[in-house]
Amino acid sequence: MTVARRIPLVIGHRGAPGYRPEHSRSSYDLALELGVDAVEPDVVVSRDGVLVVRHENEISGTTDVADRPEFAERRTTKTVDGAELTGWFTEDFTWDELSTLRCRERLPHVRVSSASFDDQQPVLRLRDVLDLIRAGSLEHGREIGVVLEIKHATYFASLGFDIAELIAAELTAAGWAHGELPLTVEAFESTVLFELQRLGVEAAYIYLLEAAGRPFDLFAAQGKTALTYRQTAAPAGLDGLVGRVDGISVDKRMILAPDKLGRATGPSSVVTDAHARGLCVFTWTARPENSFLVRQFRHGGDPSAFGDWEAEWALIRDSAVDGVFVDHPDLGVEFFRR
Repeated sequence: MTVARRIPLVIGHRGAPGYRPEHSRSSYDLALELGVDAVEPDVVVSRDGVLVVRHENEISGTTDVADRPEFAERRTTKTVDGAELTGWFTEDFTWDELSTLRCRERLPHVRVSSASFDDQQPVLRLRDVLDLIRAGSLEHGREIGVVLEIKHATYFASLGFDIAELIAAELTAAGWAHGELPLTVEAFESTVLFELQRLGVEAAYIYLLEAAGRPFDLFAAQGKTALTYRQTAAPAGLDGLVGRVDGISVDKRMILAPDKLGRATGPSSVVTDAHARGLCVFTWTARPENSFLVRQFRHGGDPSAFGDWEAEWALIRDSAVDGVFVDHPDLGVEFFRR
């Protein structure tokens, strides 16, 4: 049976995106400086099979690609995991082309200070982040982990990319595949997690669960008979994960359980249910701005202002989660390590 961590892991969600554009070098550097236990890079794929660190394969909101006239004709519309998107996609660019792009703040109206760092830093590869964290562990004198999130595995498979093979090869080449440093692998699609297990990558495996919807890999194979994420988080669904993954990572709303008026009724039982089955539980994402808080904890009408984030985070802490993703690592470290 899993014993809940007395102090949850504090994970820098895409680095420190409360202060710097997400997945930029300075975002990761700042997260390490502010004391996180681990950082979370998301990976997608370039046209030539390079693993690129971006939250999504559509990159117009987080890079300067839309302002680059040489790439104007690459704008297109695609269906990714059942959703139609228009923009610029990593799989339509070589890594050499992507390396010329510069990072931008995804939410400039909420994070004005972070947006002041726009257009200064290049896009990173997974290998860049792995090497950065290894060096940062030595520099800061503590072991720092990577929580690697795999994006859109089924979609990329439809384009001919075996993302599990690409990740296994990269982790092996970087010295991260066999327990050299703390590694967690997570995805909203369980099939890619099982494939990496089969390939022998030594890591903690975490199944990401949205508050609504179904995982695209299972929906593509089973249609509407596939378990929803909420069904997976229920006791019977958790039973099916025992022995297959090490834990789950849930949308914080699944813990806070807000009612129709936006009042938190949690902590819900999802953490204790998972712990009773030997599964650890992470949650995402602890953010202090009004834009991201449950309605009950918002103050005033400014979406960028901090609300009563400590009251919301206290409910998350009191649920006994094992790890928390944060955008402001200094606040997360101070609050969750009290």
